[in-house]
Amino acid sequence: MPGLLVLMGSGETSPTMVEIHRAAARTLRAGARAVLLDTPYAFQENRADISARARGYFARSVGLDVEVAPAITGADWVFSGPGSPTYALDSWAGSGVAGDLRARIRARTGVTVLASAAACTAGLATVPVYEIYKVGAEPHWREGIDLLEPLGLRAVLIPHFDNAEGGTHDTRYCYLGERRLSRMERELPPGTAVLGLDEHTALIIDLETESVRVSGRGGLTVRRPGSLTVLPTGTGTDLAELRRLAEGRAGAPVPLPARGSVAGAPAEVTLEESIRSCEELFKIAADRPDMVAAAQAVLDLEAEIVKWAADTEEDSGGVEQARELMRLLIARLGELAQAAGRRSEGLPALVEPLLELRAELRGKGCYDVADALRDAMARGGVAVEDTPGGPRWSAVS
Repeated sequence: MPGLLVLMGSGETSPTMVEIHRAAARTLRAGARAVLLDTPYAFQENRADISARARGYFARSVGLDVEVAPAITGADWVFSGPGSPTYALDSWAGSGVAGDLRARIRARTGVTVLASAAACTAGLATVPVYEIYKVGAEPHWREGIDLLEPLGLRAVLIPHFDNAEGGTHDTRYCYLGERRLSRMERELPPGTAVLGLDEHTALIIDLETESVRVSGRGGLTVRRPGSLTVLPTGTGTDLAELRRLAEGRAGAPVPLPARGSVAGAPAEVTLEESIRSCEELFKIAADRPDMVAAAQAVLDLEAEIVKWAADTEEDSGGVEQARELMRLLIARLGELAQAAGRRSEGLPALVEPLLELRAELRGKGCYDVADALRDAMARGGVAVEDTPGGPRWSAVS
């Protein structure tokens, strides 16, 4: 089998990375064995839930039947993602998985997909992000498993490179920020480059042809003391050029045409962007008021929540943020119904779309959200009664 190494900055089980996963899966032979290494998050109490969501994502979106296994012997496709890089390093060193991963890259065979925490281990050194960012340890490196060494790359890999969750404080560079990363770079062996992989972005290396492509929403940053080169999404080059960049001996490759390829496909919007879009559409509809459009905005938001439910990233909290917004919008729908009740005329035209929305939510099994909508309508002066013949409503004072 041709070999493929795919490194992802984040979003590994989100809609943004589906096409990249599908392209990698198309290189597999029929009946290929696919293995998920759960090691980076194996210490978490919700380990089984994360694995179930990831397996569901690969089955539905990629068409891969994935097994969770502690070893990768005989696997054609290997995936590992979120959690703690240092927990993964310690476990893999003791179990032999680290050596097996290096052997795959040296042999240039099979598909190996490492994302987020797992991708962080791929270089000669690893950022112990939990210990530094969450526990307060002094900035330091841990020895990585160095999958890049067989490719002639003397580098560390840092995912979440463009992270902006901090808002008022710098969380770029996998939550290190500029101050800590600059200090840590001085501790790296001479000639070591930093490869920074943006969120929802992949570095795809064909181990057979040595072609390299950056795909997704962001870019790959090659950072050395005193220099920085950014390869944006769509950039195509080869390992020889990437080595020269990492050694400070070349300029940036130019983006190549990508017709029909993953890199040429429209970038999938993030959940945060979808949340903002649905909120804005709801506001426009409420200002008219257009209850049909307002209800549709809530349904669109609910659809995004379902689409992103498999995302195994634990730190973003995006899905919960979307659920909170949906509850707020439903309460706002109740207020609109109350305003319509005061006008009395046109009340059916405003209430009927709400009942249709409630029926859709119930049909999808979202009974708690449907009940919240009924309660919001009641506060707005519209009582809803479920009967064998369907829901009935009446205006109440």
